[in-house]
Amino acid sequence: MEFEFSEEQRLIQRAARDFAENEIRPHIMEYDETQQFPVEIFKKMGEMGFLGVFIPEEYGGAGMGYVEYVAIIDEIARVDPSIGLGVAAHNSLCTGHIYYHASEEQKNKYLPDLATGKKLGAWGLTEPGSGSDAGGLRTTAVREDGEWILNGSKNFITHGTVGETYVILAVTDPKERKHGGVSAFIVEKGMPGFSSGKKENKLGMRASDTSSLLLENVRIPAENLIGKEGEGFRQAMQVLDGGRISIAALSLGNAQGAYEAALEYSKQREQFGKPICEFQAI
Repeated sequence: MEFEFSEEQRLIQRAARDFAENEIRPHIMEYDETQQFPVEIFKKMGEMGFLGVFIPEEYGGAGMGYVEYVAIIDEIARVDPSIGLGVAAHNSLCTGHIYYHASEEQKNKYLPDLATGKKLGAWGLTEPGSGSDAGGLRTTAVREDGEWILNGSKNFITHGTVGETYVILAVTDPKERKHGGVSAFIVEKGMPGFSSGKKENKLGMRASDTSSLLLENVRIPAENLIGKEGEGFRQAMQVLDGGRISIAALSLGNAQGAYEAALEYSKQREQFGKPICEFQAI
C-alpha cells in the first residue's frame, strides 16, 4: 500500500501551509487575546475550497477526499488549532451531516453556501446534561400542523453565535429516546425563538466561537427534517465517526506546531554560554 502523497495532494498541502503561514500566523495572538472569530479568514478559506473539502463540485464543493481533508486541517492546526477546529466542525459536522443524510432538495438548498463559506454551519448535539450520548437528549421536536416545534437548549456548540445554518438533534419520540426516538433538523439563523446564548470564555481555542443555543417554540417546516423521523441517532453516530478523523488531524497539527515552537525556542534560549538545544537532556 502506498502511503505517500500524490503530487496533487502535495500541492494542496502546500497551499494550506502557505495560507496558514501568510494569512493566519501574523494574527494568532490578536485572535487569541481578543477571542475574535476571524470572519475574513473563513471567507478566504471558503474561496479556496477549505470549507467544502469533500463536498462534490455539483454542490459547490472542492470534490476532494479525506486524505486532502486531513492534510488541510493538519496544516492549519499547526499554526492555529482554534481555526483548524472551526474548519473541522464546519466540514465534518453540519456540512457533512447534510451531505450524507439530507434529501437532494436540502442538499441543493444548503450545501452551495456552506461549501463556499458564504454561510457557516454549526451542529447541535451537546446539551448541559449530555454530550456524545445522543440518547440523553432533552431537546424536543413536536409535529403540529405541518410543522415541527422545537424546544430545548444546546451547550458548547462550535460556531454557536456566528453560524447561519444549524443541524439540531432533538427527541421526537420520548418512548424510543435511546435509539429510534431522535431526529435531525435544519434550523436557520433568524427563525423566531432561535437564539445564541452565553459565549464561552475558554482556556484555549479562544478564536473558535463556542456558545449555547436556545430553542423556544421554534417552528420549522416539515421538510427541514433530515432523512426520516427516528433516524437522528444513527445519523449522529455516523457523523461523529467522520468528525473523529478531523479531530485526529487537528491534534496532529497542534502537536507538530508545538514541537516546532519548542525546537525554535531551544535554539534561541541560551544558558551557560550556549543554546539549550546543545544540552544532552534537551
